[in-house]
Amino acid sequence: MSWQIRIEHSTGYRYAAPVISSYNEARIIPQTASGQLTLEASVRTEPAAATYRYWDYWGTQVTAFDVHTPHTELVVTGRSVVRTASARPRPDSGPSWQALADEPVTDRFVEFIRPSRFAPDHPELVDAARELAAHHHTPAEFVPAVGEWIRQRLTYRPGTTGVHTSAVDAWQQGEGVCQDFAHLALVLLRAAGLPARYVSGYLHPSADAAVGETVVGQSHAWVEGWLGDWWGFDPTNGVAAGERHVVVARGRDYNDVSPLLGVYSGGTSTSLGVTVAVTRLS
Repeated sequence: MSWQIRIEHSTGYRYAAPVISSYNEARIIPQTASGQLTLEASVRTEPAAATYRYWDYWGTQVTAFDVHTPHTELVVTGRSVVRTASARPRPDSGPSWQALADEPVTDRFVEFIRPSRFAPDHPELVDAARELAAHHHTPAEFVPAVGEWIRQRLTYRPGTTGVHTSAVDAWQQGEGVCQDFAHLALVLLRAAGLPARYVSGYLHPSADAAVGETVVGQSHAWVEGWLGDWWGFDPTNGVAAGERHVVVARGRDYNDVSPLLGVYSGGTSTSLGVTVAVTRLS
């Protein structure tokens, strides 16, 4: 069953001294792609600034802007309405492990097979991935098995990790948030030879949400594994990505999808954090 969801996402920075100029890019506009249609989207900045948009290398829409009036706070607010689709069933068939190891696949998806900044390899995790893969006959069975393996070893605990925490750090610490679950899943999937990419976006917190009720939503992260086509799986919650998941960006890991990046001239900055409000419209 498809949903229609309205999202309001606000984030930004506060500066210790007035900033003379800043150059920024935001990734907060949901994608229009298979299983998702963005009906409305806008980005507002305070101070007000002219914006322009482009699509980055990974297919994410970026809103870029610069501010040249002195300011001590920068607030970026994205508003969107998105139609999502129900979760796709896990493929009954797909490429075999041998097919994934063949050159056409490894060449095409090399960027999603190699370790990345926040999903580096680690000897113990590589061994765990290969042992886990050996107990599953197909790559399609392996993807949810990875999520179960992670949930047995990682406790969801907000505030214990940050945006620059790697999968290895979170695994050794034994706790983290959705970003850490996704990064650890990438390490295991890639170590077994299965192409996998990081997905960032939003999650409506309630599977039986009332139409018209606005609630606190979540910035969220999950993964997609290549099983002949990309299949989304949420390792934090142990479910396939579905109507409650709104895709904003995809990449190798968080480093490719940061919601707000910029450079500025002025005092030190403090993040204003992130607030997300979501409303199921239908």
